[in-house]
Amino acid sequence: MRQYIFLLLALSCQPLSAAAQFTQQQLAQFASQSTLSFAVAQKQPATPMQFNAAITLHNGSKFALPAGKSDWQVYFHLIRHIDTVELQGVKVEHVQGDLHRISPTEHFAGLAPAQQLVLPFSSAPWMVSYSDFMPRAFITATGLTPEIFANTDTEDFSAFVQPLVSPAQLQRNFAEGDQVAVVTPSGRFERNTALLSGSTYTDSRHRIIPAPLHAELRNQLVSLTPDWQIQFTDALQTEANYLQQQLQQQGIKLVLTSNKASEMPLIRLNITPELELGAEGYQLIISEQQISLNGKDSSGAFYAVQSLLALLQNTNGGLALPAGQITDQPRSGWRGMHYDMARNFHGKAVTLRLIDNMARYKLNKLHLHLTEDEGWRLQIPGLPELTDIGATRCFDLSEQKCLLTQLGTGPHASGGGNGYYSTTDFIEILRYATERHIEVIPEIDLPGHARAAIVAMKARYNRLMAEGKTKEATQYLLSDPDDTSVYLSVQNYNDNSANVCLPSTYAFIEKVLSELQKMYQQAGIRLNTFHMGGDEVAKGSWQGSPACQQLFAQSNDNIGTVADLKPYFVSRLAELTQQHKLVLAGWEDGLMYDQQNTFDRKLLNNKQIIANAWDNIWEWGVADRAYRLANNGYQVVLSPATHLYFDHPHEAHPQERGYYWATRYASIDKVFGFKPDNLYANADTTRSGASITDLPALVGRALPELTKPENILGIQGQVWSETIRTEQQLEQMIYPRMLALAERAWHKAAWEDTNDEAGRLRDWQSFAARLSEIELGRLNDSGSSFYLPPPGAKFSNTGWQFNTALPHLTIECSTDEGNSWQVCNTAELAEQSFLARSRHGNAVSRTVRLPLNQ
Repeated sequence: MRQYIFLLLALSCQPLSAAAQFTQQQLAQFASQSTLSFAVAQKQPATPMQFNAAITLHNGSKFALPAGKSDWQVYFHLIRHIDTVELQGVKVEHVQGDLHRISPTEHFAGLAPAQQLVLPFSSAPWMVSYSDFMPRAFITATGLTPEIFANTDTEDFSAFVQPLVSPAQLQRNFAEGDQVAVVTPSGRFERNTALLSGSTYTDSRHRIIPAPLHAELRNQLVSLTPDWQIQFTDALQTEANYLQQQLQQQGIKLVLTSNKASEMPLIRLNITPELELGAEGYQLIISEQQISLNGKDSSGAFYAVQSLLALLQNTNGGLALPAGQITDQPRSGWRGMHYDMARNFHGKAVTLRLIDNMARYKLNKLHLHLTEDEGWRLQIPGLPELTDIGATRCFDLSEQKCLLTQLGTGPHASGGGNGYYSTTDFIEILRYATERHIEVIPEIDLPGHARAAIVAMKARYNRLMAEGKTKEATQYLLSDPDDTSVYLSVQNYNDNSANVCLPSTYAFIEKVLSELQKMYQQAGIRLNTFHMGGDEVAKGSWQGSPACQQLFAQSNDNIGTVADLKPYFVSRLAELTQQHKLVLAGWEDGLMYDQQNTFDRKLLNNKQIIANAWDNIWEWGVADRAYRLANNGYQVVLSPATHLYFDHPHEAHPQERGYYWATRYASIDKVFGFKPDNLYANADTTRSGASITDLPALVGRALPELTKPENILGIQGQVWSETIRTEQQLEQMIYPRMLALAERAWHKAAWEDTNDEAGRLRDWQSFAARLSEIELGRLNDSGSSFYLPPPGAKFSNTGWQFNTALPHLTIECSTDEGNSWQVCNTAELAEQSFLARSRHGNAVSRTVRLPLNQ
């Protein structure tokens, strides 16, 4: 890849000082008074899948960066890889992951006060979003504490990223051109108009989320008063306690009783196995003197509780419920949410809120992505380095006290994204989830994405070797010290593949697995499923490993080349988890020889192996792997990136957070429209936005049909956290898209099989009305942040018109740059520039500037 770099130096008349090194005070002043910023060029390369950009360092201090080679260095976070280059006196090089470095050479001319250094570069494939750029660049020098450039020490991208406004800055550089239009206020207005087309007001109080299988609810209300009691069978003590607590939060405290006879009005919780429903099904009957919650099993009873809570209405007389009946069951047994707190850790509180919200919407699998290249987030007794080092990022090139800083954390251990769950925290999370009928599935990502563990175990090795404990030092080592393999992972790491040829790697897995099982036992439950990760192992891993060459020489199992090592690793884990009586799960590519061929299921000694099928970029020809895996005996959880990756933007706009490698956007209605029972029917456009009319022709071959639908367990939403550093950012990416996920995971709509677009639109409008009228308020009451779509706007001869993708939101305008806001008065807005935003309670959307050309 070609790289360009040059210096633009507006030299002053005074010569630059070749003074000695910075003092700490001077370094701090330089960082606080100077700026480092990024810009995407308005002219992009003719070569597809590349872009031009520039980094600018402006010296706003009174101190000069001295000419010649010296010991200052500037570090910055950038998700795209810049190859090492030396030109006109500076060296720019990739360090690890997203961390890059600028350092002076003997040819550096210096940087005097008020001068700036501009460093253009090219990389691949695109940068069209502000959140592509990471905060907290810093400068350091030998013996000094690093100092963050003040303008980058923020989550406000406008402080360090130049505006993205021109078409060249906003469009991805495809060979065929980017056909996904960047959203404008008028374009958004037209899209919202289509979403609202033909809608008529309906009472949302009876339309719960997810929609039940069958509901007959009347306008007659049944009042809940303090003389009602909650009666339960012994097996439903936890569910009864939960209902009592939830009602108390609504202002009414009911007595719990297990008495069979009572003259008081009763809420009865029962397990009724004879119900003609599937697992987790329930029947809810609401009448004047009795409310019956009959579950096929305890989970069904719990979901009956959730439906009751969803139907609660506040009236002048207190709480009330509509009389009637619901009969309900889920479409699938796996209704999951994946949460990556390994890239950036957000704390226990937000995890517990996630569990609460999952339970409210009848999701039952929480897939916790506990480990990554950028962090290890669970305390493991006996392996303190995993969290002492692996849970903290800071500036330590030796990585003996922390991982090397990544993802905008900056140089200090106090930076955002650091932290972990203690064993006590994790046990609390397990108990909390279990009470809400959610299975927690831990993922320890191996053999790729394992850098945090590799670095931590190297530090452990060094510590024990210094203590003379050679045997103990190598016990859990994950890397071959003599490995000369050269590779670069998708996330730009060259040392993140655990060595699958070392016995110590499997000893490490055995240790972690055993400690996980102990935590589950302490929580009073059993670990059922272990997720190994297995994805995105960098090509070239283990090629230069003597340990692997030794394995090849000694193997009696046809392990003779590097190509045999992934299936070898999975077979070892299948055996190990089977011994522990565990289901093994992994990401789909971890179970594939290549794009089309799965590992031979018969050779994997585990009764149940689950694959998360995620990579459904239609034109890449791998979307059929979900069906190939299912047909070949694996159980599959549909986790498609084009629809169910909640780390992707809500709409195609540079101010929207998130990566966009799978799709430019995943709006709430797009998630709602996903069809789990016909994967290929979801193939709407390519990544570039081109319409797909013939998927087999696009792929260039026939696509397999699903012959074993019983092996599709369900669906799962994913949130990856590379660009998500705070709790609020996390929840605004998850909610309310997770509610649309829950709708599709639990309820199969009639329009899914018939392609009835009018029916889908009516269903969406009903869902959206319930969401905005009731569920956003419930999210707010739970303390959760959530995303609001910004308003669409259109100007005509009648003045400004506004709308939103969700009905019943307030639209506010500001004519004083956001200092004050009022409900938009179109008569006052025609002749001036103003800002607009959506509001629901205290939550607001991002602002939109109008007219667009001002």
